[in-house]
Amino acid sequence: MKVKRFIAPSMQQALRMVREEMGDDAVILSNRKVDGGVEIVTALNYDEGEARDRLGKEGVGATNAARLAELQAEQHRRLQAELDRSRHRIREVRERRTPAGPFDDFDVSLPEPVQAPRKSLPDNDALAEMRAEILSLKDMISRQGNMNEPQVAPAGRTVAKRLEERLTEFGLSPTLAATLARDHGRGRLDAGWKSALKTLAAGIHCEQRELAERGGIYALVGPTGSGKTTTIGKLAARYVLRYGPESIALVTTDRYRVAAHEQLFVFGRILNIPVRVVDESNSLDDILDELTDRRLVLIDTAGLTASDKGWDEQLHELAASRHAIKPYLVLAATSQPRIMKSTYHCYKMVNLAGCFMTKLDEALTLGEVLGFAMETRLPVAYYTDGQKIPQDLHQARSVPLVRLAIERLRAQHEQAAVANTGA
Repeated sequence: MKVKRFIAPSMQQALRMVREEMGDDAVILSNRKVDGGVEIVTALNYDEGEARDRLGKEGVGATNAARLAELQAEQHRRLQAELDRSRHRIREVRERRTPAGPFDDFDVSLPEPVQAPRKSLPDNDALAEMRAEILSLKDMISRQGNMNEPQVAPAGRTVAKRLEERLTEFGLSPTLAATLARDHGRGRLDAGWKSALKTLAAGIHCEQRELAERGGIYALVGPTGSGKTTTIGKLAARYVLRYGPESIALVTTDRYRVAAHEQLFVFGRILNIPVRVVDESNSLDDILDELTDRRLVLIDTAGLTASDKGWDEQLHELAASRHAIKPYLVLAATSQPRIMKSTYHCYKMVNLAGCFMTKLDEALTLGEVLGFAMETRLPVAYYTDGQKIPQDLHQARSVPLVRLAIERLRAQHEQAAVANTGA
């Protein structure tokens, strides 16, 4: 069965075009007025059984031949619109042949997953994009007659799948990547990519005011190796540079490990600020009672797990304090997503006020920690990206964080391209 659409200024002219091209055996499936005249959709060798098979579930609901013909015509219009869209996209890529510029707030242009580049084709990205559109067309045409396929444009499914793969490569969890791809995987891939990243940025909540400006008592909690003590040193140095050492103090609750608080004492000596240790003789509340004249108190905690001795004791100490302690979860960007989620569930009982992201400079991708922030909705206060004190501590802002993650992924692509070129 051959289906074709004709558009002409008048019905007489349209019928003449049908007769000249399709012959007298053509069956008119539908006719309607459109901008510029009329549209006729016709078919040769029309077979109602074949039409129902092509339409699948939609065809089953057609109660008469006229309705079936109209559904067949509508399906043809959808296919033609997708073909026109893809042809236009391929023509755009041919004319452009250069990477896309900044997209509003983001420069989100990113090549497809890296393959060994051909030296004779310097604009591989554009060619890859054209190939993808052609594959989408082939996929759409090959599935058009399959009665078992849901009536969704295959090209849309292809874009959604490619977007999901890119978001997963970005570092997002499979669940979040699939959700964003489903919501934004329509139309062009680059538009969906940009839209998904904007949604991610909008979903990352950040503290509007710095802790140093607000003052108060803040406890940094989290697993061993997440960077709690170093981060406290950076935050304390940042405060001292602005306000001086007279109104800040450091406290540690880590009395479970030998020499656990030595680094904190080093920071205290360098910055000329007091450091107090919670132990059998000095409870947390007793120490905080003595520090009521301090505008900012930072509490360093032991990196314990639920199986460690002192786990319940330390968390109860924070939760039951008569002082308004605000706990912040410290998470390393190098951690596995499962570990991040497990850590969050372990510490959320202390009513977490927010989180710090650390070791961004050591992570291959940043989507894991950004996705964690979006899914848990914990406000992000600061992030760290190096060992320099206090230069490598930054107040968190969602758009720069997402942009940094894009740059990290782009750098990975570039490194892979260089490695493939030299191979």
